[in-house]
Amino acid sequence: MASDILDSVRSIIVPIHPEGWRFIPIFAGVTLILGWIWPPFFFIGGVLTAWCTYFFRNPERVTPTRAGLVVSPADGLVQMIEAVAPPPELGMGDDKRTRISVFMNVFNVHVNRVPADGSIVGLAYRPGKFLNASLDKASEFNERQSVRMRVADGREIAFVQIAGLVARRILCGLVEGQTVRGGERFGMIRFGSRVDVYLPEGVAPLVCVGQLAVAGETVLADLTAPELARTGEQR
Repeated sequence: MASDILDSVRSIIVPIHPEGWRFIPIFAGVTLILGWIWPPFFFIGGVLTAWCTYFFRNPERVTPTRAGLVVSPADGLVQMIEAVAPPPELGMGDDKRTRISVFMNVFNVHVNRVPADGSIVGLAYRPGKFLNASLDKASEFNERQSVRMRVADGREIAFVQIAGLVARRILCGLVEGQTVRGGERFGMIRFGSRVDVYLPEGVAPLVCVGQLAVAGETVLADLTAPELARTGEQR
């Protein structure tokens, strides 16, 4: 019985990302100070503090481990699937690749995860603007952290953290030469943004625009499958 209760509590209370502990005490402290001056702020500040805690949640995920799978690096809406060249700073050439864009709103989990097994062969940070991350031009003009990785068969994938209208901080803990596994946490973006994934040439996406993706769990593509790009409709 005790173990069942403990499991139930664990399913409700998820871990908090370490970055959150920089902000949660600030929200709580401001709430106490302003609430003492103006009591109604206890409620307003309490809601904001709860949201801040919720924003930095860092839940466990179950990642499919079959070789060749590319999983979503972010929670959120599959907003765009287009053929474009990877960021020039990665040095991957001008050939167009399928880009899958996952948009995170302020209520999504913002911990980002590596999309596939492989090794990190390049990292590039570029300062930029803070346009709405839902806009296509955000991929070109916004602040971003780009990552180039090589999978077991030698092909390469790129994934890019893009700052948004509210986001002002991109965190990426990867280093060049690092060996990584799909689904591993590697960073996050505060507060609302987008992550793009560039697939190898000839690999079709297995998701559709409008679908909700779960970081580390939703399969975006299969590098070993000859399957054509999927279509979908709202039902």
